[in-house]
Amino acid sequence: MEITIKDLIKDRLEEHGKTINMIYSVLGDKIERAIIMITDTIKSGGKIILFGNGGSASDAQHIAGELVVGFKNHHRKAISAIALTTNTAVITAISNDYSYEDIFSRQLEALGSRNDLVIALSTSGKSRNVLRGLSEAKKMSIHTIALTGESGGQLMTACDLVLNIPSKDTARIQEAYLLIGHIICEAVELLATKND
Repeated sequence: MEITIKDLIKDRLEEHGKTINMIYSVLGDKIERAIIMITDTIKSGGKIILFGNGGSASDAQHIAGELVVGFKNHHRKAISAIALTTNTAVITAISNDYSYEDIFSRQLEALGSRNDLVIALSTSGKSRNVLRGLSEAKKMSIHTIALTGESGGQLMTACDLVLNIPSKDTARIQEAYLLIGHIICEAVELLATKND
C-alpha cells in the first residue's frame, strides 16, 4: 500500500507528539538540573560553550544566540555563550593541520576555562569530534551536559549530565533539542538575570 502525503504528514506529527509528550516524565528532573548548572555557571562568571555537527551545529548556534541576544527579555544583560561551530577559518585550519576530530577540543583548549560549562550535541552520541571535545573539557575540569538520542551512545559516560531524548529518529531528536533549548533559555534568562 502506497502512503499518501496526508498520511505522511499525520504520521510525522503523531511521532513528534509522542516524543514531546514523553519528555517531561523521562527528562523533567534532568532538564531542571541542566538549568541549575547553566545558571550557576553564568552567575559565577563562566561562559556556556556549545558544539555539535550538522543539524546539531545549527542547534548549538541557535541556543548560543538566544543566550547572548535574549530569548524573551531583550533588555537584560547578555549571557556569555559561544558555539564552536561558527569560525570557518579556525575549523578548516584545525581540520587541515590536525584532524577534523580535533575541531572542538583544540578550540576548547584555547577558549575554555575551569568555570565554564560545555553543552555537546550529538543525536547518535558517537561523534568522535564531540567525544574528543568532551575529553578535553574533562581534562580542563569543565562541567559538561549532553543532548543526544535515546541510547546516548558514548556520551552516556562522557558527561556530567545527559539529556537523552526518548527517540531513535534523528528528526524527532532534533525537534526535541529545539524545545528543550528554548525551555532552558527561558528559565536561565529568568534565573541568571533576575536582578538586571
